Amino acid sequence: MATFGVGLSAMNFLADLAAVADGFSFSHVTLSMASVFSLLVASTLGSEGFLTPEVVLTLIPTAPLLAAAIIALLGKPLLKERSHLVTVAAFLVSFVMSLILMFQDLPAAATQHGPDVVESAVDHEHQKSYGPAVIAPIFEWVNIGSVNVRVDLRADAMTAMMLVMVTGVSLLVALFASGYMHGDPGYPRFFAAVSLFVFSMTMLVLAPSFLMLFVFWEAVGLCSYLLIGFWFKKPSAAAAAKKAFVVNRIGDFGFILGVFLIWVNFGSLNFADVLGRPDKLEALATQSPELVTGICLLLFLGAMGKSAQFPLHVWLPDAMEGPTPVSALIHAATMVTAGVYMVARCTPLFVLAPQAQVVVASVGAITALVAALTALTQHDLKRVMAYSTVSQLGYMFMALGAGAAGKDHATFAVTAAMFHLFTHAYFKALLFLASGSVMHAMGDVIDMRRFSGLKHALPITHWTFLAGAGALAGLPLLAGFWSKDDILAALQTAAEHSPYPGVFKVIFAVAAVTALLTAFYTFRAYFLTFHGPEKFPEEAGHHPHEVTPVMGWPLRILAVCALGIGILVGPLTHWFPSTLGQTPGLSHHEAHGLHFGLMAVSAVIAIAGVGAAFVVYIKGRASIDGLPSKFGPLHKLSLNKFYFDEIFTGAIVLPLRGLAKVAFALDQLLVDPLVDLFGAIPRWISSIPRVLHNGLVSSYAIVMFTGLLVIVLFALQVLAG
Repeated sequence: MATFGVGLSAMNFLADLAAVADGFSFSHVTLSMASVFSLLVASTLGSEGFLTPEVVLTLIPTAPLLAAAIIALLGKPLLKERSHLVTVAAFLVSFVMSLILMFQDLPAAATQHGPDVVESAVDHEHQKSYGPAVIAPIFEWVNIGSVNVRVDLRADAMTAMMLVMVTGVSLLVALFASGYMHGDPGYPRFFAAVSLFVFSMTMLVLAPSFLMLFVFWEAVGLCSYLLIGFWFKKPSAAAAAKKAFVVNRIGDFGFILGVFLIWVNFGSLNFADVLGRPDKLEALATQSPELVTGICLLLFLGAMGKSAQFPLHVWLPDAMEGPTPVSALIHAATMVTAGVYMVARCTPLFVLAPQAQVVVASVGAITALVAALTALTQHDLKRVMAYSTVSQLGYMFMALGAGAAGKDHATFAVTAAMFHLFTHAYFKALLFLASGSVMHAMGDVIDMRRFSGLKHALPITHWTFLAGAGALAGLPLLAGFWSKDDILAALQTAAEHSPYPGVFKVIFAVAAVTALLTAFYTFRAYFLTFHGPEKFPEEAGHHPHEVTPVMGWPLRILAVCALGIGILVGPLTHWFPSTLGQTPGLSHHEAHGLHFGLMAVSAVIAIAGVGAAFVVYIKGRASIDGLPSKFGPLHKLSLNKFYFDEIFTGAIVLPLRGLAKVAFALDQLLVDPLVDLFGAIPRWISSIPRVLHNGLVSSYAIVMFTGLLVIVLFALQVLAG
């Protein structure tokens, strides 16, 4: 019942927030109804009432789906500026259900089933659950011969952790967006798309099979296209949406090939039949190690596209063209986390392919370093945050690749990656929303060269941004410090125990250097934005305005999470590793102690990075205009994003465009004339008898007379012969 108490308090708090922000009782009533509904739901905990584990599981994706449908149908004609209320209420229900799943239903399932492989309590045909999990059967999708595909929902410890993070962060982002998007003509459309986005992400996480995972993998991509291109009349936004969509198709091609190989070799796409059969996995790895490595690399290609890993990272920075709440959702809680989740979910497969894991870690290291170097010189505040997301995702993949140390160490590596994903969601959502607050106050200007000294004009934004910046930089005791420390520990373990110690030593060094760069560019952005002489762009007017309450409170809540959630769920309680360790496919292990040596190194690196930024951008602020000339080509290389867009344009886009033009010319000059020729032949042949059918009676009489004459002459010839 403790979960119920916390959930009810949070819901009443959010209802009051919305009422204050909207200024009318309708919002208060609506959210209070959601609170009452959640109260009724929570009151059935531990009972045999309506709220069974299957119902809890079903409500999590159903609520945002219904919200999307309601807003799509009624948003423009009826709800209008109140469309956000439906989304907020739906996300609130999903969040509370996720908490119930995490703290009530899954512990009950673990007590009932234990850690061993068992038959599910809900046994539909061959639906199996390996390990403690909750399964909600939905319907049978395909049943043709031996092919039986069901649409079911499955949740284990990793799923529940993802759901709590996704729905919780999405709820706060939706509240912020209700103020940020106020007055936009596409207001209902925005919240309909956001609701559909969260529905797709929750379904992706709840998928019990690779097939359902792929379906909602694509749905998430579609929703990101709709949201990045939300302001589609703006050419740059439309181009960014297309770029994201096309680049992700490259990764998705590899993903679907990997899924086909799994189907061919396992005869099933259910996680239980593939990942829950260690004996079959090991037999296949022994017989065909190249096949297992190939499957893992193809799956990872999909993750590279979705999670923006080198060289498929180029779409994510341009995704800033969408509204800032969309950026917060994509970068923190939804789309880009899908690739990390998928690789973590497939740990039983990846652990048998150390070569693939080395590739995963190496790509993550390259991505982290390149993105960090690029972020050093960007002037767009949101773009700095975007490159930091790419870099931090690289950290997560470095940790996942550290599973190459072997089965005994794979669980710790996966836990480190997922722990960083969890903490990163909160402080990155905070940083994007705070950047959006700056943009909102500056009249949609986000170029850091055009404003400075905002700490007095925007105090809430200033302090919350500072909390997020400290967490991202990895300052001691903040959220990012603990998760980055675990990643460094996992890489150190891989350097000691994996078959590739030299490679992981280099990756460890890259991770350390990237941590230094992260602290530097994060506080560069902070110092340039909030310190120095007070300067506002013309678009901001005479005095910038601070965020409204409905925008300010999500910032405060996320700031508290950025400050304390890492130590709370990590070293203080060990809740995160102990909970994630119950995930099927991950071996149970004792919680790792604190790595005091690495903690000291991490602290020194973070403080050194912040100190360097302070010296350059506070003490030496007067001379920062000379930095580009001082670093010359290196500065230009970073500022121009290592020319990846130009390289891809020259190596791929222009050749394909030229090929398309050649194909078009061939079609116009060769194929079309040939087709027209074959179409003209019947017309030419028919033109011969057509002269005989001109509609004139005299012509018909002549033809009849001629025919009769021919017949008579023929008859006379026969009689004479």
